[in-house]
Amino acid sequence: MCFALDGGVWLHRHKLRGEPMVHLVSADRERLLALGPALGLEPEWLQYKPLKDPRTGVRVPAWHWDVMGVRLRRLETGEATTRRTDPQGSAP
Repeated sequence: MCFALDGGVWLHRHKLRGEPMVHLVSADRERLLALGPALGLEPEWLQYKPLKDPRTGVRVPAWHWDVMGVRLRRLETGEATTRRTDPQGSAP
């Protein structure tokens, strides 16, 4: 979590109704927004959730995306970093 509070992107794994999912978390909103297109995430899906910094006890502005299903598989296989588009510009 401290990594995310310092501006990195933390991949926090858990389950929702028994299905694997992750939160991509960061105090750096722009960094998260830059990752969105590779995973097919829309900016309006980004969620604001301040986190308490365990080092200070102070709440810090932070954001996260819920990632599951095909987007999670794309992230896990590394496909998100090599995503390409067809000539008409739509994602595969």
